[in-house]
Amino acid sequence: MTANSGSRGLAQDVYDAVIVGGGHNGLVAAAYLARAGRSVLVLERLGHTGGAAVSTRPFAGVDARLSRYSYLVSLLPAKIVRDLGLRFAVRRRTVSSYTPFERDGRPGGLLVGGGETRTRESFAKLTGSDREYEAWRDFYGTTGRLARKVFPTLTEPLPTRARLRARIDDEAAWRMLFEEPLGRALEERFADDLVRGVVLTDGLIGTFADADDPSLVQNRCFLYHVIGGGTGDWDVPVGGMGALTDALGAAARAGGARIATGHEVLRIHTDGTAPAEVVFRTATGEGTVVARTVLVNASPRALAELLGETPDTGATAPEGAQLKVNMLLSRLPRLRDTSVDPREAFGGTFHVAEGYEQLRRAHGEAAGGELPSVPPSELYCHSLADPSILGPELAGQGYQTLTLFGLHTPARLFEKDNRQAREVLLTATLAQLDAHLAEPLTDCLAFDGDGRPCIEAKTPQDLERELRLPGGHIFHRDLSWPYGDEADAGRWGVETAHGNVLLCGAGAVRGGGVSGIPGHNAAMAVLGR
Repeated sequence: MTANSGSRGLAQDVYDAVIVGGGHNGLVAAAYLARAGRSVLVLERLGHTGGAAVSTRPFAGVDARLSRYSYLVSLLPAKIVRDLGLRFAVRRRTVSSYTPFERDGRPGGLLVGGGETRTRESFAKLTGSDREYEAWRDFYGTTGRLARKVFPTLTEPLPTRARLRARIDDEAAWRMLFEEPLGRALEERFADDLVRGVVLTDGLIGTFADADDPSLVQNRCFLYHVIGGGTGDWDVPVGGMGALTDALGAAARAGGARIATGHEVLRIHTDGTAPAEVVFRTATGEGTVVARTVLVNASPRALAELLGETPDTGATAPEGAQLKVNMLLSRLPRLRDTSVDPREAFGGTFHVAEGYEQLRRAHGEAAGGELPSVPPSELYCHSLADPSILGPELAGQGYQTLTLFGLHTPARLFEKDNRQAREVLLTATLAQLDAHLAEPLTDCLAFDGDGRPCIEAKTPQDLERELRLPGGHIFHRDLSWPYGDEADAGRWGVETAHGNVLLCGAGAVRGGGVSGIPGHNAAMAVLGR
């Protein structure tokens, strides 16, 4: 078939694989397929690749390159880095988390990290005994053993539920994470409200649910957060998240893949067997290319629209539930708890208003249509682990980045007036942080070249507008279990009802997070492995 004028810049009209979307998963698929000798074309709507995994300078006139959207790495298998020869590295954080509290009028904080002795002492200071720490060690010992068995399966053909259960070979762990609401395990194992809340947060990242949600969506989210890398560690990408997608783009091009930015795919025409037609639009007009296989690195909703099918709507439509805030500080703020250095406290995950009952109340308020009165959030400082994201002058003067991720803020709360709701929520969220600081955070904000404070906030509505995340959902839809028993799950969890169309984005089975796993699995499906 001859392409029309919109495709003149493309090297050919028929490709073995056309990949819709140049986010990190699409680039992983492109690199694998190109290195296997397939002709590959990536069509990306924006003027750059990377999707949500990008590094940008969001503040005018300031030499700070932030991971603007996604910001930590856990689920990316070392196998993908090795297979593709990626020049990409991560750094482990020496502190896992710090959670400030006030009890009996005195400020304190639960520090997890800095060695076993220090962590044990921190638990004892909070709870008065070693019981909670021992429960913590036992709980994460269980998740660690499970992680080592489950994580390798993510880049293997999709197991059935029964086979995954047999592989885990721990009925108590299976019941705790795969069959019963997460809240039951937390309430049985932990006595302290703050400890329960810190554990629960991993089940709520980008997921709007209560600890006792019968759908177990919180369990699925928690599972993906504790199995990453077989350890559950969340690491800092050196050079920012864009360093990963830059490396992936280089690997894809080195293999011979063609990456065309500024090409928005409009439609996919396929009968499921014959080569598909992919219609796209550029600044100069529309074009069409033919693909033996189409890999869609977009949401299931976007895939349905491209195929002319009806996407999920109403109660089944995806809905994001997070606030993302990027900041640049002239210095880290001082803490009310003087027993810990701010560099340690912000070097891990800094939990704010994330006690167990606080999380429950925040969820209830949001489910009732109101912004949480005490918004929960967590923060971390990327530049402490990787100063390279700051220009030499900023680094030399002690500047630091700060990333905040807010929970229980579903997209529905921003529908009426996104700007006003964003401002109200940001103010309330920072007020909760300030309650644990010895000085207001705003006193530590740097200023950009135009004299404005270096802070930006993104709601689900903003993410949908900027990145086309459906409902602002960072996983494209609720996370799936890492197994498949349904016929339509396919061998790799990327198959669709159309034999020559695969889903290689976060909405695939075993998708979500910065992992590259759906891209790897889609490539393996194409290659017949």
